[in-house]
Amino acid sequence: MFILNTKNNIKFYTIKAFEESGLVRHAFSTRIGGVSVGEAATMNFGFNRKDTSENIYKNFGLLCGVTGIDKNALVMAKQVHGNDVYVAEGKDVGNRIDSVDALVTNDPSVAICTFHADCTPLFFLDTRKKVIGLAHSGWRSTEKNIAAKTIEKMQSAFCCNPLDIVSAVGPSIGPCHMEVGQEVAEVFDEKYITYADKPHINLWNICKDQIINAGVKEGNITVANICTCCNNDLFYSYRGDNKKTGSMTAIIQLI
Repeated sequence: MFILNTKNNIKFYTIKAFEESGLVRHAFSTRIGGVSVGEAATMNFGFNRKDTSENIYKNFGLLCGVTGIDKNALVMAKQVHGNDVYVAEGKDVGNRIDSVDALVTNDPSVAICTFHADCTPLFFLDTRKKVIGLAHSGWRSTEKNIAAKTIEKMQSAFCCNPLDIVSAVGPSIGPCHMEVGQEVAEVFDEKYITYADKPHINLWNICKDQIINAGVKEGNITVANICTCCNNDLFYSYRGDNKKTGSMTAIIQLI
């Protein structure tokens, strides 16, 4: 279950299973409650949007203030729709890590962040080893199985057992709006495709199955089933906003 929270006029989601672990502070932001203006109004976190760095860092301060995350601990992914996974450490704090779409860490002094405006956020927490991960899984990264790559990095870097991992598939564009050309549909199994005038991909189901196939128990996976395009009043949506939009952030830090 993803839970919508409102604090100080800021709206953000948390994941029940992650909250109940008592091991992390985390959030998936919405577009509500920040200081950004124009097409990126109001809680934009995307550095590649029409916004200022000053506004973005103010938004981070606001979100961190209501979640208890350390705003001075941020390590951010500079995403390229690939499947590279980076192990974040204290030396990386304050940096945007180039050409990665997933971050993992076991360092409580680090808060990892990914950015989304329809692409799927994937959350990971090894409750035994106390390791966290985030992935940005648009259709290209999904085709490259970034979910499994993230779990593999948790295993190789920290000896995680997938059976100890809880995971979540966050709000993102749903199969209702994920219309693609036939050339894109053909890279995915037919069971994830529905047809109207054009093919539509169910990225939620693909990501969930990729996580299961990497060894995580199905009962340990939360799927939000919330479409960012359908709920464009609450979320930035690259498609819903005709490319003139901001970005949400997925953020998590060990306690």
